[in-house]
Amino acid sequence: MNRLIQLQSHPFRLLLYLEWILLGITLLLPSPPMQQVSAREPLLWFLSIACFGAMGLWLPTLNNFSKVLYTGLGFGLILLVNVMGGKGINFPPPLLLILVIRSCLIFNLTGRLFVASLAFISFVFTSLIPLVVLQPPKDSLQRPFVDIWNLVFNVGLMFGLVLMFVLLLINALLSERQSREKLAIAHQQLHRYALRIEDQATLQERNRIAREIHDALGHSLTAQSIQLENALLFLSSNLDKAKTFLEEAKQLGSSALQEVRQSVATLRCDALQGKSLECAIALLLSDFQRRTGIIPDYRFYLPQPLSAEVGTTIYRIVQEALTNISKHSAATVVTIDLQTTADSLYLQLYDNGRGFNPYQNTTGFGIQGMRERTLALGGHFRIFSESGCGCQIIAVFPYHG
Repeated sequence: MNRLIQLQSHPFRLLLYLEWILLGITLLLPSPPMQQVSAREPLLWFLSIACFGAMGLWLPTLNNFSKVLYTGLGFGLILLVNVMGGKGINFPPPLLLILVIRSCLIFNLTGRLFVASLAFISFVFTSLIPLVVLQPPKDSLQRPFVDIWNLVFNVGLMFGLVLMFVLLLINALLSERQSREKLAIAHQQLHRYALRIEDQATLQERNRIAREIHDALGHSLTAQSIQLENALLFLSSNLDKAKTFLEEAKQLGSSALQEVRQSVATLRCDALQGKSLECAIALLLSDFQRRTGIIPDYRFYLPQPLSAEVGTTIYRIVQEALTNISKHSAATVVTIDLQTTADSLYLQLYDNGRGFNPYQNTTGFGIQGMRERTLALGGHFRIFSESGCGCQIIAVFPYHG
């Protein structure tokens, strides 16, 4: 049975309160003219209204059979309310409005229109038509027959407009709720996607650092170990040669320490460390000049400060490019150009080193990281290089000055 009829709580508290108000109006409605008799079973009449009101606390959601059964039971309770109230076969407007409101919450558009049409027809044929076909006593003063038809038409039209308003109102509420649910789902999906991208970027950054440590620090420590072993071999027989090996080992140790410091600086969350982009890059270029002996030529044109996200991205790209130049390019000239236009921010780095084939070097973490950082801000990344012809890196970002 649970598989045939599955209920959910009322999705709109405001509509539930409206149903209770309409139930209260039903209790206050007088019996229609010519049918005023005392209630047959007051207790059963009250229980019928209570059961009809309690039905609004839960709505069927599983299949059309349970929804149709639920609606049919509502019609039956409305009829029972009026029979037990001594009003004959009569469907009062408040209870029909409640039934239409509930149908809007459980049926699709076709089902809603069908229930609303059925409610309208039931109201007209059980409440208004009897006013026309019922013949008044000949000795009583009655309104003309045409006035009665006008009254029936106006009341029926008014009830139809109320039904249409209810349908439009519920449809608007449901559309707004579906939009909010879709927006919440999209927000959750976007949040999960952002977390995946963040995890992926973190993993790639860790892999890049691991590769740098393996290639640079591991090589320096291995070479230092060999120099120390050679120094031990010549320590007793040739002090001058042992001293030479020790000095080379010391130099390798200093180089390894510098690699560690650079890796730690790369892992820092705040790459700029509270400095402006120009100041941070100036310190980066000063360190590059000290390590390589190359005096870089750089030109900055930034009329307005950049956001922290864009500034960090540019700093990381310049840092990675200088690291690659110092390790692999054997360049003697390095040029860095950063400038803005009306809608774009251009970063260009050039060196006259040995160059490489960018189509064959597709697994490098440095180039891949620079490209991903640029694309993450909606920019474009390009690299031009050939063997023996140096390398040129261009990153273009959206800019609103």
